[in-house]
Amino acid sequence: MAFDIEMIKKVYAGMATKVEKTRALLGRPLTLTEKILYTHLADGVPASAYKRGESYVNFNPDRVAMQDATAQMALLQFMQAEQPKVAVPSTVHADHLIQAKVGANNDLATAEITNKEVYDFLSSVSNKYGIGFWKPGAGIIHQVVLENYAFPGGMMIGTDSHTVNAGGLGMVAIGVGGADAVDVMAGMAWELKFPKLIGVKLTGKLNGWTSPKDIILKVAGILTVKGGTGCIVEYFGEGATSLSCTGKGTICNMGAEIGATTSTFGYDESMERYLRATSRADVADAANTVKDCLNADAEVYANPEKYFDQVIEIDLNTLEPHLNGPFTPDKATPISKMKEEAEKNGWPLKIDVGLIGSCTNSSYEDISRAASIAKQASDKKLTAAAEFKITPGSELVRYTIERDGLIATFNTMGGEVYANACGPCIGMWARAGAEKQEKNTIVHSFNRNFAKRADGNPNTFAFVGSPELVTALAIAGNLGFNPLTDTLTNANGEQVKLDEPTGYELPPRGFAVEDAGYQAPAADGSGVKINVSPSSDRLQLLEPFSAWDGKNITGAKLLIKAKGKCTTDHISMAGPWLKYRGHLDNISNNMLIGAINAFNDEANKVKSQLDGKYYEVPVAQRAYKAAGVSTVVVGDHNYGEGSSREHAAMEPRHLGVKAVLVKSFARIHETNLKKQGLLGITFANEADYDKILEDDTLSFLDLDQFAPGKSLQLELAHANGTKEVIVVNHSYNSQQIEWYKSGSALNLIKLQK
Repeated sequence: MAFDIEMIKKVYAGMATKVEKTRALLGRPLTLTEKILYTHLADGVPASAYKRGESYVNFNPDRVAMQDATAQMALLQFMQAEQPKVAVPSTVHADHLIQAKVGANNDLATAEITNKEVYDFLSSVSNKYGIGFWKPGAGIIHQVVLENYAFPGGMMIGTDSHTVNAGGLGMVAIGVGGADAVDVMAGMAWELKFPKLIGVKLTGKLNGWTSPKDIILKVAGILTVKGGTGCIVEYFGEGATSLSCTGKGTICNMGAEIGATTSTFGYDESMERYLRATSRADVADAANTVKDCLNADAEVYANPEKYFDQVIEIDLNTLEPHLNGPFTPDKATPISKMKEEAEKNGWPLKIDVGLIGSCTNSSYEDISRAASIAKQASDKKLTAAAEFKITPGSELVRYTIERDGLIATFNTMGGEVYANACGPCIGMWARAGAEKQEKNTIVHSFNRNFAKRADGNPNTFAFVGSPELVTALAIAGNLGFNPLTDTLTNANGEQVKLDEPTGYELPPRGFAVEDAGYQAPAADGSGVKINVSPSSDRLQLLEPFSAWDGKNITGAKLLIKAKGKCTTDHISMAGPWLKYRGHLDNISNNMLIGAINAFNDEANKVKSQLDGKYYEVPVAQRAYKAAGVSTVVVGDHNYGEGSSREHAAMEPRHLGVKAVLVKSFARIHETNLKKQGLLGITFANEADYDKILEDDTLSFLDLDQFAPGKSLQLELAHANGTKEVIVVNHSYNSQQIEWYKSGSALNLIKLQK
């Protein structure tokens, strides 16, 4: 029996009636996205339709998922909410804190020792509040969710941007900050601006070397890293139904890389097969009773331009395998053009490492197709020219591929299996020699490839591709190798060509596992004690942020003007800093250390207006805070792109930053700033970014009149004595302004108890 089957049946029981009411309200056929959103409204079907991209709407998600790095802060906040138990089914997954270094068994054993305090905390908090806990080694959150919790037509939020992976099973699954998760776990509605809709019509069928990964790599090239912002992407067409469920998951997973709120697919036979294969026949049976509610109305897909805000069409028959990168996941290059592009741009052709797996591509289908290429290497007397690493997505997958001999196949070509965890994908990779910062190339099947992300080396050129393409490139050791046309020289001096990959959608002998790694919570956790040592450097109980005094922010100094791409990795790095995710003061020592200062093109070096000297960003900010001086951070477009980590908002809030002023925000980060009581604003005129000077003093003239839809006046006082006023915008609604007034959304929850 599936987890929470009664909850799922309850969702389905009321779905048809709600869909019919929504269809009557809108007076037209419905997209799948609309059906899911309107059936999860906190206040029922409204009197009038919501406006896409404008209306703020309250939803009741069905469940919450948290990974261990973000769960620490989320649960520390939930403890402040003073609730006896979570109001919706929730889980914690210990996947982020395991460093990949020497191999699965040793790395897991090391992690269980070094992270014992954190794991004990998460285990006990989960036990106390009725939260399911997936222990270290159980697998990566998104793969485990797909295998156990995702269900067609459901709505889920998760404290990780790749929560969207569950769209592969027909959910609307959305990445959020921990404060959003706290709201839902505390039984409150969750707010979201009603998204716009992008329809992606897939025609034809994948063939040869092309995989589901190539679909999202192509979409990323079309939409760019911010083209999906504020939108839900709905895939449909004959090409969509021809994909496996886990292939759909891969596509939805990387929707985070185009800034999309989430992505989803309609319920079909591949989803039913996957549900039954993962011991959830009861969910499949229940879903079959409401099939019409789990797909868009036929008229929508017949004339998509009438129902979506944007429509993209991709012919899978002609789609070519892609490699995206380096340094950004939307720089899309067909494999036939990669050699030319690499030579033109000076990208290192020699591949040092190929890595497959992660939450994005670690299904049985992915691994079996990659293994078919690895087996060819052995059969055709080829040896891998690059190192090769495999990261299984879950213990269920790892145990099954070991049973079926696929791990042995990878070992034959020199492959090394890491623990069932995030590992290199999120920077938890102790890569030998990375500290030398040598220029090099790696290829991987992960989702992100920002500078420094995998190994901390800014000179590692990382390219994203499918597991089978990555495997072929690791064998060739050359970025310009095209397996569709090129040959390799084997041990006998012969020219051999790799055949097209083959694999299985699902394991022919079924999935198997001895210990999946799940810990069920106590039926009554009221007696469970949570201990956090005051001297711990890993965990720190939270103190509420102070409420706004209702006055204008005046005399603020510029902390940093960030130039170009400034992701959450730049604002709050992962890698070695992950160990401080439960200690706000300690992790604040990484605040904005990766951001590039527009005035000197250097990272982590800003001028302090207290003494005119240059300091590391956190050092400068702590000095401002000690002196009682307010500060402002200025940024470029899509500020806060990437992870859902709310630390990127909590750190500046904790250290005394008063406002973040940018050209545009990534959705999750903007919400996180609002939730933590920090003022997030945008330039009304983007060219005003250039008016901000290094020694400026900034003062708000009318923040004391803060109101929805009302622009603000910001005075810039320059060091030469001149002043000018610019206009800045905000997207705060009445509820969000109350968060700001209270000091944080959590403060408001406590006030309303």
